[in-house]
Amino acid sequence: MITKTLKVRVKDRHAGFLRQGAREVNLVWNYVNDLGVRYLRREGVFLSGYDLQKYTKGASRLLVIDSTAIQVICEEYATRRRQFKKTKLAWRKSHGVRRSLGWIPFKSGAATWGNGQVKYAGQHFKVFDSYGLSQYRFRAGSFSEDARGRWYFNVVVEIEPKKGLGQGAVGIDLGCKAAATDSNGEGVRGREYRKLEKQLACAQRAKNKARVKAIHAKIRNRRQDSLHKYSRKLVNENAAIFVGNVSSQKLVKTHMAKSVLDAGWSTLKRMMSYKSAHAGIVFREVNEANTTVTCSECKSHTGPRGLEGLRIRGWRCEVCGTHHACRDRNSAINILAAGLSRLDGEKVAA
Repeated sequence: MITKTLKVRVKDRHAGFLRQGAREVNLVWNYVNDLGVRYLRREGVFLSGYDLQKYTKGASRLLVIDSTAIQVICEEYATRRRQFKKTKLAWRKSHGVRRSLGWIPFKSGAATWGNGQVKYAGQHFKVFDSYGLSQYRFRAGSFSEDARGRWYFNVVVEIEPKKGLGQGAVGIDLGCKAAATDSNGEGVRGREYRKLEKQLACAQRAKNKARVKAIHAKIRNRRQDSLHKYSRKLVNENAAIFVGNVSSQKLVKTHMAKSVLDAGWSTLKRMMSYKSAHAGIVFREVNEANTTVTCSECKSHTGPRGLEGLRIRGWRCEVCGTHHACRDRNSAINILAAGLSRLDGEKVAA
């Protein structure tokens, strides 16, 4: 059995109760945040998540959220404090322009399914059930709010892995002109932000906040849809997927930041990773150094180099004379070769 997180939208009629619960989550977070700082000043040590739970025991009797939500908040606060190495984390705001988006966590068993509804904290929530939730046993999860005030039910469930039927292998080059190009000559164009950039600019100049949020949501949904379809196609058709290890963290600090973020590299890699795990196929990130300047036929480094060379989308190898009409596909073929070589090495080592 493997785990998977399902996300379904909660019907708007329940937004009032969920907003109240989110305000209480913020209240608890801010309390443990302040408590942790004061305890550190007095005793010189940090409170753990378990320690914080002692100070919040019984608080659920005064709130609409249940006790497991408070336990998760304490654990999450302690985890984030260690992760960011801070004595005090950001205050969660319930009001104002920059308020924190709603979040109500819960542990396994706190939310159940019955009569076509989700039951949590004595309340029943109708959802747009696109997964057939009745067939799953709920584990931990949360209710979450997006920028437009819509609420979603997110829950971890166990599923039986389905072995992939694909036989081939594919290499994928991530880029800005196209979000991804594979060694088969296919890919996903992406650039959803660029397509709606003018509409977004008009809405921003008009200070139409609702329209701005709607356009951002459309961009995000379109990107998610195209990347989901492409990653699913790759997993269904192949037994091994190799992708370049390009990182967006460094490139977002350059003039290419907008295009890099628009491409959604991290999202695509995450989708391919968990879908490959569910299908039982190989997924690896490989070093893509020099793959874009290396001829996939003779392995000579004759391709265009540097930032100026990025404008050259096709080139001819000076050594073997091979014409590469698409430099991204050439790079993807090199990534595939590197991935297969690495996989062979892993088998020998095993």
